[in-house]
Amino acid sequence: MNKIKISAVSYTNTKPFIYGIKHSPIAGQIDLSLDIPADCASKLISGKVDIGLIPVAEIPQVPNASIVADYCIGSVGAVNSVFIFSNLPVDQIRTLKLDSQSRTSNNLARVLLKFHWKREVELVTDPDASADAIVLIGDRTFGKKAQYACTYDMGQEWMNFTGLPFVYAAWVANKTIPEDFITGFNQALKSGLDNRRILLNELPPDPHFDLEDYLLNKLDFELTDKKREALDLFLSYIVRL
Repeated sequence: MNKIKISAVSYTNTKPFIYGIKHSPIAGQIDLSLDIPADCASKLISGKVDIGLIPVAEIPQVPNASIVADYCIGSVGAVNSVFIFSNLPVDQIRTLKLDSQSRTSNNLARVLLKFHWKREVELVTDPDASADAIVLIGDRTFGKKAQYACTYDMGQEWMNFTGLPFVYAAWVANKTIPEDFITGFNQALKSGLDNRRILLNELPPDPHFDLEDYLLNKLDFELTDKKREALDLFLSYIVRL
């Protein structure tokens, strides 16, 4: 049997899943690459991989897309790694610099600004340009909150806006995947989540960030019905931007 090619996010939020996959009976059936979220999506869209942990805003671009796992990268309220950072309060933000690494977070920021805060802003994509606010995600946000006067955790702001949790990334396939593999894959992901405390002992400590709180409390990995509802709602807002 040909190996299932999988692209997963290289951030800390995915390490429990990677731990589970690497310690799973199906590890030998997988060709795994670790990428930034945008590259996970591009690989899946182009057919270079069979399954990707991709930003959910990219799902409509994936041919024959189907979510193949019971788990995701999500949060119920604050996630502590998906931010709008600014030195201005939100009602004074006029320009927003986007993060090249994730289309979901950029679109979430735009949805919140337009529909939650009722702000029309100019979008900036040049990484060297200045802006009133920036979108920043993943490990690059660790310890950064103190550097800005105003920090907006987009998981919390989405909850304030909709009353729902949020899904940042989901395991999506671009073709039919054998059911026995999907069963083993879900078991591997669950095993990784069940062993988060073991994983924490293997991660280098970060003096500026509480990794234990992040992996055990802030992130919420189950793809529940409420998260699926939130996903559908989010995608419906994107088409209205």
